[in-house]
Amino acid sequence: MSLPLQASTSSSPTAEQEFLAFTLGQEEYGIDLRNVQELRGYETVTQLANTPAYLKGVLNLRGTIVPIVDMRIRFDLGEPVYDQFTVVIVLNVRGRIMGIVVDGVSDVVALAADQLRPPPQMGAAVATDHLLGLGVFDDRMLILLDIDRLMDVDALDLVEKFAA
Repeated sequence: MSLPLQASTSSSPTAEQEFLAFTLGQEEYGIDLRNVQELRGYETVTQLANTPAYLKGVLNLRGTIVPIVDMRIRFDLGEPVYDQFTVVIVLNVRGRIMGIVVDGVSDVVALAADQLRPPPQMGAAVATDHLLGLGVFDDRMLILLDIDRLMDVDALDLVEKFAA
């Protein structure tokens, strides 16, 4: 199975792809830096009725209504804690602006092709279709997320209906 990561536009044989590394609990995740628009501290959101629990609500970001997804709830990693380290990563996902709440952001990591591993085969009981793979470097391992597949289009459509 080939790793569905985009090759860099560089013609160099050591082309690297950049990921924003963030934490959820004890694990470190990465998302393609090209999807990241900005980083913000967590602030209270306007909650919407009849939405999935992980859809915390919306923020008004310079005139744009932005849905906010709490990744700790989305991945069922226990009760989220919002403190001075909590970050909202504002993303552009399929042309839509949205935010994800994470425990913290650590750094930008450039990974070469030989540092990328395919997602583990977990069987039908565990969904891994939202994983690009694993980034392995130094003594770290990043769980690389396919943010396009991870975000629930139905939830985003619901937010757009409320915002209209």
